[in-house]
Amino acid sequence: MQGLRHPRENPLAKEAPTETFLELPFKVDSISSAIAPPGTEGVWHRYVISQGTNTITGVRAGTLAEVTALLQDMIERLNDRRAGKKRPRPTR
Repeated sequence: MQGLRHPRENPLAKEAPTETFLELPFKVDSISSAIAPPGTEGVWHRYVISQGTNTITGVRAGTLAEVTALLQDMIERLNDRRAGKKRPRPTR
């Protein structure tokens, strides 16, 4: 009985789903105004980040420009981590 071989070793095998998934970068799909969560005040935004069929949904306080900047940093970090890169977290 032959063992299973990696798709790169078997030209008839389809590409492994994990490999395809890892090739897709994270990206911001949408940012929209949101109602402040109970017990909070201020301007809030709802966001959706995707990587293929994977989605991350959340809310952040701040202006559209502030939330956009925070999400861009988050996307950069997610994609760096996906690629195996490490960088220090900014101080808050």
